[in-house]
Amino acid sequence: MDTYERLFSKSRELYARAVSLFPGGVNSPVRLMKHLPYPFYVKRAEGAYLETVEGVRLIDYCMAFGPLILGHAHPVVKEAVLKVLENGWIYGTPTELEIEYAETIRRHFPTVEMMRIVNTGTEATMNAIRLARAYTRRKYIVKFDGCYHGAHDYTLVKAGSGAATWGVPTSAGVLEEVAKYTLVLPYNDVHSLEKTFKEFGNDIAAIIVEPVVGNFGLIIPDYEFLRAMRELCDAYGSLLIFDEVITGFRLALGGAQEFFNIRADLTTLGKIAGGGFPIGIFGGKSEIMRLVTPSGPVYNAGTFNAHPVSLAAGLATVRELEKEYPYSIANAAARKIAEEIEKIAGKSGFDIVVKYIASMFQFYFKKGDVKNADDVRAADEKLYLKLHEICLRKGLYLTPSQYEVNFTSAAHTDDVVNETLRILEEAFRELRSEVRRG
Repeated sequence: MDTYERLFSKSRELYARAVSLFPGGVNSPVRLMKHLPYPFYVKRAEGAYLETVEGVRLIDYCMAFGPLILGHAHPVVKEAVLKVLENGWIYGTPTELEIEYAETIRRHFPTVEMMRIVNTGTEATMNAIRLARAYTRRKYIVKFDGCYHGAHDYTLVKAGSGAATWGVPTSAGVLEEVAKYTLVLPYNDVHSLEKTFKEFGNDIAAIIVEPVVGNFGLIIPDYEFLRAMRELCDAYGSLLIFDEVITGFRLALGGAQEFFNIRADLTTLGKIAGGGFPIGIFGGKSEIMRLVTPSGPVYNAGTFNAHPVSLAAGLATVRELEKEYPYSIANAAARKIAEEIEKIAGKSGFDIVVKYIASMFQFYFKKGDVKNADDVRAADEKLYLKLHEICLRKGLYLTPSQYEVNFTSAAHTDDVVNETLRILEEAFRELRSEVRRG
C-alpha cells in the first residue's frame, strides 16, 4: 500500500531544507498540516488538479483556501495578466484599470460607494475597523467566536464564557490594552448580541462578522442573526462590517449581501477579488470612506495598493463570473458532494454533519448540527485528519483541517465530482477498518 512518505519523498527533502529558513518550515501555519510528517510541495496546477513535485496528481478542494472559483490557471485570467505584464507591472501612479475595476465592484456591491484597494484581507479588515472607530469616535468592536478577520491586533483575540468577554490576546505580542476593546460573542446567538448592546451599545464602533463563517470550518448564519446585527447597529449608531473576503463573489456576484439581502456599512473583499493574486479591498458609504487619506485623517498607504496584475486578474475573474456558468458548475458540485458524502459515511458507520452553501462545503464527525464554534470544537478532529491523509494517498486533497472549508470551482465538473465520490467511498471504508483495528 502506498504510504505518504513513499508518495511524497521529494517533498521530505524540500521540507528538510525549509525548516532552517522559515518558522516551522512554512510561510503560513495551515500549510504545515500538523497530522502529516511534512507538507507536500506543488510544482503546477490546472483546473481542479494539483501536481506535486513528485508528479502526484491530486483533485483539489482546498483551492488555495478560496480565491480560485474558476479553477487553477484559468486561461482567461492568464491572458489578462500576460497582457498587463507586456506593459510593465508596477508604476507608483494611478491606472485606468483601477477605475474600471472599482466601477465593476460598485455595480455588484451597491453599498460600496467608495473603496480603497490594498493587498491582503488582513489589511482590509484592519483598515475597516480603524475607519469605523474614527467615524463613530468609539472604541469597542464586536466580533464572534470562530470568525477570523486577519492577523492583526484588533481581532487576534479569543472568546471566553458568557454573553461577552473582554478580549484576551490569542497571539503573543498583542497588547491586552488593545485586545480589551474587542468583545467576543457566540455566533448565531441573538440573545447575547442584544444583551451586549444593552450594556455597551453607546460605546460600540462596529460589529465585524463573517456573514458565513469560512475560517472555523463552515458555519451558516441564521437569517435572524444577520438581521439582528443590522437592526442593532441602526438603533445604536454602530457600523456593520461584513468581512466578505471569502464570501465576496462566491455566494453571488454581490456576495453575502446579495445572497441574504442584508446591507453592510463597510465591506471587505479579497481572495476571489484578486483572481488568485494578492488583493484586499475595504469600502462603504462615501461619507465614511472620505475619512481615508488623502481626503481625510484615517491613514492608509501602500506601495503595492491597486497593483495592476491583481486588478487584471480580479476583473477578468469577475467578468467570467458575470456569464453565470461558473456558479452553475461550482454550486452543483458542492451540492452533490454534500448530499452524497453523508450517505457514504453512513454506509461505513460514521455519524457526520455536512454543511454546504453555494460552492463551499465541510463535514464534521459528530451528531447534531453545527451552529457555532463550540459545535465545531465538539467534532472528532482526529477522524477528519485521518480521513484527509487517506484521501491524499488516493489522489484527493481535501482542505487540511476541519477548521477550514472545502471549495468547488468551475473546473469541478461531473467527471471530477464522480471521481471524488469514488475516492471518498474507498477512503471511508479504509477509515472504518483502521478504527476497528484500534
